[in-house]
Amino acid sequence: MSNHSVPTDFSEHMLDLDEDDDLEVFSKNASLADQSPLLGSLPNSPSSMINQYQLDEEEEGQQDGNMKDLFINVDNPESHVTAIETFIMYRIVTRTTRSEFDSSEFEVRRRYQDFVWLRSRLEETHPTLIVNPLPEKFVMKGMVERFNNDFIETRRKALQRFLNKISEHPILSYSQHFKVFLTAQELTPHRKQGPGFLSRMGETVRAVANSVRGVKSRPEEFTVLQDYVEDFSNKISSLDRVTQRVVKEQREYVDELKQYSPTFTQWAGLEEELAVQLKGVASCVERCTLETEDKISHLSEVLAPALHEYALCVETLKAVMRRRDNIQAEFEAKNEALAARKIDNQEALQEEVDSLADRVELANNTLRGDWTRWQSSMRTDLKSAFVSTAEKNVDYYEKCLAVWESFLLSQKPEPSEERSTDDTS
Repeated sequence: MSNHSVPTDFSEHMLDLDEDDDLEVFSKNASLADQSPLLGSLPNSPSSMINQYQLDEEEEGQQDGNMKDLFINVDNPESHVTAIETFIMYRIVTRTTRSEFDSSEFEVRRRYQDFVWLRSRLEETHPTLIVNPLPEKFVMKGMVERFNNDFIETRRKALQRFLNKISEHPILSYSQHFKVFLTAQELTPHRKQGPGFLSRMGETVRAVANSVRGVKSRPEEFTVLQDYVEDFSNKISSLDRVTQRVVKEQREYVDELKQYSPTFTQWAGLEEELAVQLKGVASCVERCTLETEDKISHLSEVLAPALHEYALCVETLKAVMRRRDNIQAEFEAKNEALAARKIDNQEALQEEVDSLADRVELANNTLRGDWTRWQSSMRTDLKSAFVSTAEKNVDYYEKCLAVWESFLLSQKPEPSEERSTDDTS
C-alpha cells in the first residue's frame, strides 16, 4: 500500500485500555532529570514545552489558511414547530473564491435531515471515499432534553466540523451535491432528483448478495487495513467511553466541591481562633472549584468530541471497506461466469467484466489514496486534542498549586511574631 501502508504489527503504537481499567496518574518527578542524561535535555518548565507545540501548530495553520478557498460557518440555530414535528434550522454562510460558484458569498438555512441527505448523496456518488460522520440523530449521552441549549450547541459544532471536513477534501469539496447544499435556497427539488425507490432497492439487493458471496482474493493491503480498523475501533471506543466517564465523574466532583467551601465558611463562624485559617481554606477551595469547572469544560469541548468523532468514524470505515469488497465480489462472480461459459451472450458479459475490472481498480486506488489522507487527518486532529488537553492540565495544576501556596505563605508568622514567641519561651 505505498509508503503509507499500515504496518502489520502496530499494537505497540496503540493504547491497550479496557472500559473498566483503572486510570493511573503519574506525577512529574523533578529529580529524574538528574538521574538520566536523556531526561536532562528536557525543557526546564512545562510552559517551554507548550510553546514548542504552539509554534509548530501556528506554522501548520498558516500554511493551511493560505491554501483554503472555501470557508463555511454554521450558526444562528432557530427552533421551528409544526403540527407534526419540532426541528432546528441552522444558518450556513459560505464564502469562496472558486470560479465554479456564481457568487463569492451564500447564505442558506438547513436542518439536520438536509445534512443526512448530503452525506448519503456523497456516499452514493463516491462509495469508496471516507465521508466524515454526522453527530447522532437522537439525544447524546448526558443530555436530558433533545433541544436544550447544550445539545443544540454541541450539534452545531459537530455539523460545522462535518462541513469543514468536506470543504477540505480534494474530491468531495468539488461535488455538485455539496455545491447545491451550500447555495440552493430550497433543497426539495434537488432531493427528488436522486435514484428512485426501485433503483435503490436493486442496489441494496445486489450489495447484500455480494456481501454474502464475499471476496476470494482480497489484496493483502486491504486485509491489513481491515485488521487495523478493527483494532482502532476497540481502542478509540474504549478511550471514548473512559473519557465520557471521566467527564461525568469530574462534574460530580465539582458538585461536591461546591458544598465544601460554604461548610468551611460556616465553621469559621464557630471557631474564633481558627476563623482566619478556615476562611482561607474556603477561599482556596472556591477558587480551585472554578478552575476545575474550566478544565472540565475544556475536556468536554476538545478531547471528548475528538475521540467521539473518530469512534463514529469507525463505522464509516467499515462501510467503505464493505462497499469496496462488494465491487470486487461482483467482478469475481461475473468473471467466473464468463470463464465457465454458462451464458450465451459472451460479448456483453465480457464488456461487463471489463467494466467491473475498471471499477475494482478505481475503487482500490480511491480508497488507498483517501485512507492515507484520512489517517493523516486523524493523527493531526487527535494530536491537537491531546496536546491541548495536556496544556490545560498543566495550566490547571499550576493555578491550583499557586492558590494553595499563597495560603501556606499567609500562614507563616511574621519575623516579629517569631521573636516574640522565642522571648516568651
